[in-house]
Formats: sequence, structure tokens, C-alpha cells
Amino acid sequence: MITASLKNHRIAPRKVRLVADMIRGKKVVDAQAILAFALKKAKSPLGDLLNSAIANAQNNFKLDKENLYVKEIMVNQGYVLKRSMPVSRGSAHPIKKRTSHVRLVLAAREPKAAKKTNKSTK
Repeated sequence: MITASLKNHRIAPRKVRLVADMIRGKKVVDAQAILAFALKKAKSPLGDLLNSAIANAQNNFKLDKENLYVKEIMVNQGYVLKRSMPVSRGSAHPIKKRTSHVRLVLAAREPKAAKKTNKSTK
């Protein structure tokens, strides 16, 4: 298993999960194409994370990029920055600025062998 992680990224986990769900279970080449054309802000950090995991697979495990797929991608909540917005009558409303932890796991998929057909001739 090849892993890469991104911690304390300043995008809410709810928003990152939308992009993460698009690439879960896909081949690495397809996931890169999806991230290249996604319209969400989280596409850049997830694209960099995917490229980092691919580089880990090629340099550390000598695996080919075409055989890899996104086995698992988890988006968890990081710490929350608490701020406040002043409102009328001298009071304040709380604002929560959320962060995300992302963990990406790649795995190698073995190429499928051709099925043998038993055709018996009578």
C-alpha cells in the first residue's frame, strides 16, 4: 500500500469530500483527468496529493503508474479556528474556520489474465 497524507488544509472537510468521492476507486490516470477538469477549489491540493502518492509508488516501490488505482481516500476534520463576527448591540456571532486531514492510499491492480474457455468438440 502506498500512502500520502495532507494535514491541516484550510478547506472544510465537507467541501473536500465532494472532490474525493469523484476519484475514489478510479485508476490513477483517470483520477488525474477528473481532477484536471473539476470545478471545485479542492482539486488543486488533491491533485498534488495524488501526484505525491504516484511519485512514492514509482520511487520507493518501483511500480508502474498504469497499474495503480485509488484504493482509499479519507477526509477527516482537522482543528477548527474559532473567530467571531461583531453584530448589532455589541454582541458577536461565532465563526468556525474548519481544516481538513486527507489520507490517500494507492494499490497496484494486477492485469487480468485472459479467460480460458473449455470448448469440447463432440
